[in-house]
Amino acid sequence: MAQQVMDPSAVLDAPLVVGKPTFSEVTSSVSGIVERKPPRAWYIAITVSGALTLVLVAMLGYLVTTGVGVWGNNQPVGWAWDITNFVFWIGIGHAGTLISAILFLLRQRWRTSINRAAEAMTLFAVMCAGIYPLFHVGRPWRAYWLLPLPNADLGMWPNFKSPLLWDVFAVSTYATVSALFWYVGMIPDLATLRDRAKDKIRRFAYGLLSLGWRGSARHWRHYEMAYLLLAGLSTPLVVSVHSIVSFDFAVAVIPGWHTTIFPPYFVAGAIFSGFAMVVTLMVLARKVYHLEHLITLRHLDNMAKVMLATGMIVGYAYAVEFFTAFFSGNPFERFVFLNRATGPYAWAVWTMVFCNVVVPQVFWFQRARTSIPVLFVASILINVGMWFERFVIIVTSLHRDFLPSSWGYFRPTAVDVLTFMGSIGLFLTLFLLFVRFLPMIAMFEVKSMLASSLPHREAEK
Repeated sequence: MAQQVMDPSAVLDAPLVVGKPTFSEVTSSVSGIVERKPPRAWYIAITVSGALTLVLVAMLGYLVTTGVGVWGNNQPVGWAWDITNFVFWIGIGHAGTLISAILFLLRQRWRTSINRAAEAMTLFAVMCAGIYPLFHVGRPWRAYWLLPLPNADLGMWPNFKSPLLWDVFAVSTYATVSALFWYVGMIPDLATLRDRAKDKIRRFAYGLLSLGWRGSARHWRHYEMAYLLLAGLSTPLVVSVHSIVSFDFAVAVIPGWHTTIFPPYFVAGAIFSGFAMVVTLMVLARKVYHLEHLITLRHLDNMAKVMLATGMIVGYAYAVEFFTAFFSGNPFERFVFLNRATGPYAWAVWTMVFCNVVVPQVFWFQRARTSIPVLFVASILINVGMWFERFVIIVTSLHRDFLPSSWGYFRPTAVDVLTFMGSIGLFLTLFLLFVRFLPMIAMFEVKSMLASSLPHREAEK
């Protein structure tokens, strides 16, 4: 907790690794998380998240045996919590690739210590997102029909004009490249765990996963080339994936959706919510596992700055949406946005505005960016606001159709709520298992920071 009282003016000059640890101390700090018995907090968390995961399994089983009608989707709100949660989870997964790929290509060294966990978070969020479209088709065992496979019996092909099909290719590509990027980056650290393993099972498992890594110059040369290529391949995916997800709405003719601002707006919002989730997880991890010397206030300060910047972009997009609706002269567009601000869902709209526009303003102050409680609370509120953003875009654009006789009010069912809670449980369970069995911090990247960190430069002088 001593880090929390650091003079905020010193954060910019603070080292990315503090305490002058040796290479072996860094290895012990990170490997020890995997090798030692987990703390009590881990067991409590895995019990709660595991129970929620079982709820998810039960709800999905009930949906398959009963029908998609157990969700609250109905006319006029044909899309609701299912697509809201899909877009929410896809957005959560954006920060991992941004931190790992784009910041790596830009040689931003503050990505170290947080990139590995962010990459894992990306994969788990994409898994949670994939649940909703998969089960929304009603017959998930027929999901292979979405792929362009020659089918002589059915004589059918996917509708390539549908942005819903574009999602299939975009998200599956993003998940595949992200998984490769995460795994390749972990190979040197898996070899370290293999060499430190004291029992045969661990030694065999980590040895199999490390692909025979020996740390030779040839291995490092091939590793760096592969990692660079994957980073370059991942970078356009950060922009393309959520842009394509936004096309689910932007290519429609529904008032409130048919707008060209959606692709950049959705990408900025995804980075915004993704960084908020990274901050939430890293604040907890550094406290529980005593990693304050590796996940420093400088990391958190930089992530707060990114949240402030993307939050301002999101706020600007909200203003542009309202301006465009009223400037266009289209009465239906005007009605949708006036209805959002003053209609029956105004409570959701203003919750969204408060969480996504007002809350990030606290990060203009460096003292707030270096306060652990402020960061933790703000990151949670931002993700609440981003969930409401997706809910507002989808539901408020549908619940009042062109005819007043078609107006309605969406209310989620218990299955809706429990399925979403279960997806949160699945996400947390996967992340907790990752922390338990795999290195959550890139040890070799942290070690590369030691020679250039401030304490070491002073020691050399």
